[in-house]
Amino acid sequence: MRRTFVLLGCSILLWTILTQVNDAIAPWRVYLFGGALFVGFSALTQPRGPGLAASLLAGLVCDATTPVAFGTHLLLFAATHLIIAHVRHRIPRDDAIAGIVVVLLANLGLFLVFSFTQIHESPAPAAVWPRLIADLACSQVLLAGLTPWFFRLQARALVLARVPRYELT
Repeated sequence: MRRTFVLLGCSILLWTILTQVNDAIAPWRVYLFGGALFVGFSALTQPRGPGLAASLLAGLVCDATTPVAFGTHLLLFAATHLIIAHVRHRIPRDDAIAGIVVVLLANLGLFLVFSFTQIHESPAPAAVWPRLIADLACSQVLLAGLTPWFFRLQARALVLARVPRYELT
């Protein structure tokens, strides 16, 4: 239980940072999406139950403040978590580059699913794609730099909370 709440606390910190950065860059009409960061660490390194619970709770936090149907983030974060957890035995656990690649691929998938599910709300869907591509490119650059820091933050928070290290089998 402590593991889940430590991971949720880190996710709330990430959500706060992303919200503030998006607010600051709003005049430039750029939106940074970092959905995969809420899921990546817990899916790659944590036990399935507490890791999935942390991803679900992070999805609820994101759902509470975005103009999408409530539960959208919850379902997509859960699906992403389960997919990554299913293949994590093939991914080097302590390799920072592998973690970055997993987060970038997961973020690409999440971004595309969100875009395709929400584009019908736009009055001119074809006109939105150039902006979406620019948002995705900026988001991926941000995630490439932010992922190692956020993974280390979560690992250190677990150590500080005296949560035993989980060994993948």
